[in-house]
Amino acid sequence: MSLAYSELAPAYIRAIAPYQPGKPISELERELGISGIVKLASNENPLGASPKAVAAAHAALDEIGLYPDGNGFALKDALAQRYGVAHDQIVLGNGSNDLLELAARAFLTADDKAVYSDHAFAVYALATQAVGATGISVAARNFGHDLDAMRAAAVGQGAKMIFIANPNNPTGTFLPGEALHALLRALPANMLVVLDEAYNEYLPEECRYDSVGWLKEFPNLIISRTFSKAYGLASLRVGYALGDAQVIDMLNRVRQPFNVNSVAQAAALAALQDTDFVQQTFVLNRRGMAQITAELIRLELEYIPSYGNFVSFRIDDAMAVYRRLLELGVIVRPIANYNMPGWLRVSIGLESENDKFLSALKRILGEKQ
Repeated sequence: MSLAYSELAPAYIRAIAPYQPGKPISELERELGISGIVKLASNENPLGASPKAVAAAHAALDEIGLYPDGNGFALKDALAQRYGVAHDQIVLGNGSNDLLELAARAFLTADDKAVYSDHAFAVYALATQAVGATGISVAARNFGHDLDAMRAAAVGQGAKMIFIANPNNPTGTFLPGEALHALLRALPANMLVVLDEAYNEYLPEECRYDSVGWLKEFPNLIISRTFSKAYGLASLRVGYALGDAQVIDMLNRVRQPFNVNSVAQAAALAALQDTDFVQQTFVLNRRGMAQITAELIRLELEYIPSYGNFVSFRIDDAMAVYRRLLELGVIVRPIANYNMPGWLRVSIGLESENDKFLSALKRILGEKQ
């Protein structure tokens, strides 16, 4: 009888449901025998990356035979100047997912608990479970974080860490800065707060707040951000976290020495400096959001007002609609795995891509009548 090698892994690892990424366009075109598919499933930047970032990446290819700078000095230096923090308050990650996992690995044990919201980013639960810690999912309020309930659960059950996404993925909900600041003041100093701001650059000016400024007041705060969204570097996988030097030191101790490659570092450095491109991305996203939500209203489909670069909407037979959209050349994201089985999430694309999605959706709704 053959050995069941999976049984050699701890029970908490065997219990993990792996994260399911969206399929690439090329694979779906082969499967469906169609071409011209529009992918609006992964919250990618429809403009791609800044031309300056692409040029920097090309230039970095000349040195791919060498190991990258394991400390990421140039990128850290630019981030330090941008945010007014010291180098030892920054850690780089292979995307912000890497940083979320580093936080869990550095601070959580099998005896610890972490709190996150229902409908929040799936990696919080995965990172918690992967180290054997206990995850506590708190019921959402209007599809967003109920901070009072999360505080009560964290304090009442002695949690060591709280994960918060702002804006939240996949629901797009937003927490005002004053609400987050009040939560930080109310929590014990030995409870770590991981504030995931992957979609921070999509916030309108009136919603922005200075979370980085809070680091001086709250050494238990970790802020994670990414170059995958507004900066358009999703394929290169580079993110960063800011925090107290002692906290960041612990993340660096469990970080792989060369977790961010040299091409990614070069592209991120150029992208960070191209503020015009980020502004173009912001404007395009606002226009596309208005385009899609106006039509969802006209179609009388419920949606969640979003502060990210995507919007989730409720529709009957969501999986059937998802499959029919695929047949019509549009990829969106089912979010049943977020305890939202009747919902689909669509990323904001170019105007023409949004039009294709809306035309396909209207066709499907017509077919259902």
